[in-house]
Order: sequence, then C-alpha cells, then structure tokens
Amino acid sequence: MKFIKNTAGNHQQDDAKLIAEYKNSGDLDSLGTLYNKYMHLVFGVCLNYFKDEEQSKDAVMQIFEELVTKLKIHEVQNFKSWLHVLTRNHCLMALRKSAKQNNVSIDDTFVENTEFVHLDIDNTKETQLTIMEKCMETLPEEQRKSLDLFYLQEKCYKEVADITGYEMLKVKSYIQNGKRNLKICIEKNSSE
Repeated sequence: MKFIKNTAGNHQQDDAKLIAEYKNSGDLDSLGTLYNKYMHLVFGVCLNYFKDEEQSKDAVMQIFEELVTKLKIHEVQNFKSWLHVLTRNHCLMALRKSAKQNNVSIDDTFVENTEFVHLDIDNTKETQLTIMEKCMETLPEEQRKSLDLFYLQEKCYKEVADITGYEMLKVKSYIQNGKRNLKICIEKNSSE
C-alpha cells in the first residue's frame, strides 16, 4: 500500500523527545516524525471501525490535525497508547455522528411504490454504544467520572485528579476498576 509506510525502524528518536520538541517549538516536522511511526497502526484501527479504506485514510489525516492542538494541551506519558485512545474515540464519534445523520425523509411517492424494498440496516455499532452508555450509568460515581474524563474527554491521570479532587492512585484504581466493571456489564448486556 503506497499510502502508508511503516518507517518505525528508521526513527531511533524517543517519543518523549519528539513530543517535547513539538511542544516547545510547534515544529510540525517533529510531530510528523512522531506520527509517522504509528500511522500504520492508526490506519488499522480506523479500518477496523469503518471497514472502508478511503474513509480510514481520511480519518488518519483528521487525527493528525487533531494532534496538532491536542498534543500541546495534554500531558502524554505513553504516546502510542494515548494515540490509540484518541483514534478509537475519533472513530466512535464519527460513527455516532453518521448514525444520527442517516435519518431519511420519505415522500408519498416512495411509500406508494409497489416494489418497496426493506433495507436491512446494521445497527450493531449503535446498539453497542447504547449498551455502553447504559452501563456507564450503573458504575459508581467515582469510576464513571474518572472513565469519562480519561477516555471520552482525553484527560491524563493528573488532569483527572485535579478536576475531581481524587488522589492520583485512586484515579488509577477508579479507571482500572471502572473499565473492568464496564466490560463485564457490556458483555452481560450484549449476550441478552
């Protein structure tokens, strides 16, 4: 595939150094070098969600544009993991947005058509999102707040601790336990 080359082996520079260079200078070359190391992974995650190569390529570029601003305001300890969460959230939000825009207005002539064909529309992802939202509501408040800030609002542990007033170790515990409880709830409700 000409669009993406895995050049991770060519870049010996440390992620933290590239992040620091970008934050200090705003130099997009540093950010580009960093992003290029993981672009193939971003594309893979997008392709997994969208099942469409062109839409996934567009998402890879949109995520880079998000990085330009988000990396400056977030304290990132593990860039690869943080980028994965950012990518997953981008894909989920895009899918949710497209699901809301798929409302079709039907005029009278269309309904009167004798050759009307029922479309079998896959609502699996929307169903999964609905289950996840319901499961989030069942979590204890500390876990729900911590998960929301960490995954959906993309805050780091320190920011979550500052916003909520919870101790850093408690935040990590709430996120870990909340993630486990959320997974159990989702699996239980998905099998029903």
